[in-house]
Amino acid sequence: MIYRSPLPDIEIPEITLTEYVIGAAAEFGEKVALLDAVTGERITYAELASGVSACAGALAGLGVRPGDVVALLSHNQPRYALALHGAIAAGAAVTPINPVFTPAEIAKQVTASRAKVLITSEQVAGKAAEVARQTGIEHVFVLGEPAADSGLRGFDELRGSGETAPRLDLDPATTVAALPFSSGTTGTAKGVRLSHRNLVANLAQNRVGWRISSDDVQAAVLPFFHIYGFTIILNSGLLGGATVVTLPRFELDGYLAALAEHRVTRAYFAPPMVLALADAPGVENHDLSSLRYALCGAAPLDVEVTERAEKRLGCLIRQGYGMTEASPGTHQVFDDDFATTPPGSVGRLSPNTEARLVRPGTDIDVEPGETGELLVRGPQVMLGYLDNPEATAETITEGWLHTGDLVRVDDDGVFWIVDRLKELIKYKGYQVAPAELESVLLSHPAVADAAVIGVPHAEGGEAPKAFVVPKAAATVQADELLAWVAQRVAPYKKIRQLQFVDAIPKSPTGKILRRLLKQQQA
Repeated sequence: MIYRSPLPDIEIPEITLTEYVIGAAAEFGEKVALLDAVTGERITYAELASGVSACAGALAGLGVRPGDVVALLSHNQPRYALALHGAIAAGAAVTPINPVFTPAEIAKQVTASRAKVLITSEQVAGKAAEVARQTGIEHVFVLGEPAADSGLRGFDELRGSGETAPRLDLDPATTVAALPFSSGTTGTAKGVRLSHRNLVANLAQNRVGWRISSDDVQAAVLPFFHIYGFTIILNSGLLGGATVVTLPRFELDGYLAALAEHRVTRAYFAPPMVLALADAPGVENHDLSSLRYALCGAAPLDVEVTERAEKRLGCLIRQGYGMTEASPGTHQVFDDDFATTPPGSVGRLSPNTEARLVRPGTDIDVEPGETGELLVRGPQVMLGYLDNPEATAETITEGWLHTGDLVRVDDDGVFWIVDRLKELIKYKGYQVAPAELESVLLSHPAVADAAVIGVPHAEGGEAPKAFVVPKAAATVQADELLAWVAQRVAPYKKIRQLQFVDAIPKSPTGKILRRLLKQQQA
């Protein structure tokens, strides 16, 4: 059984990503495109267009050509967009890198992607210099002022070059525009080859349901080096002519102040942010009346936590769904459906997107209403993994992308994420979903955060173990929490072990890093 979007298919423009995203920048002229909430730096749409062209021309002068790769190592800031689209307009693919990585981790991605140029933020320029020594990468530019003795060059050399973007002769359907590396939460990180057409398609698909316009102001604290921040926040905002307000990291008070000061209309969350908004004091001290839409992605979101946060924000929060390999969006709650789509779901399929639910490990469709592994197909699905045809063949079969997520579809065509297939715990043959147990734990008044993994169990083979972060000043015993869960789930789902910790390890977008929990068991 093939599920389809309730919206009609759309035509996908046959142009490059940069042409699509900022091709109309001149029409917005002196309107602010990007604004840094911390430093106050502003870039207008006219400056964005001219800066991208100059950067592209300068990179081309350094020998950057279609098929080459530029590595971008930075937190969110306005100049990120200049570097990103300057590299793409030169014909290169961009591999975005997490700036908290160690030099060795950065060097590994630079080497794997075969990057010719590295562009870094000023804050991690020291790491970039070390990476240059390790890898021999020749050209390293700093989004700011390089240290006098670093041997690095300032990005303004590219931005103010006076050059113009080269004329490109490339096929958007086969030329890679972005090379993010998958999170590696369930395995080794792999380079994801996203073509211009993949990314343009996803932006066009999202735009049908999320009608971002020049009247919008978007808060951008989720990192641009992750595909969520890259496509859903940064490029969707620039495509619509919105103002994108950048923040380098999530700090609740500063974030709320930015929402209020800049009259943000669209906010984007990961689950830890929603949890903070639901529980932390002081949310009511900020005027958030400009908020119209709030979207959460990257990991499942507890409904009860969502509803608490909504009351404090004065704005509905809905979830979307996607993965790096799908550029990323496949499911969304359309603007018109925010009030009627149930919280906890991820909405409906985006235009031009098909889905199937199959029995895990097979090509057999499950019956309507049953849970199965989600397969998706559409123009946003990646070309494949970098230098890894075996992993590509395992992940994409006959055009269908295997997501590894267990999903159900209700009678209204609304999709619900049950859990990650590879994270399921098998106790005496029964499947136990960690997300369900985490939701129960989070409903306890003394629990600030929680995560559940499977651990060896003499009788059951594998059994759930919880890691719990208690709320400040809370006094709660492990036995109390074990009993709390046991009263609320079937016997085979009971948590058998519980360990208190100071924090739950998570990726920058909020995914629980269960492999790290397995390593830190007491």
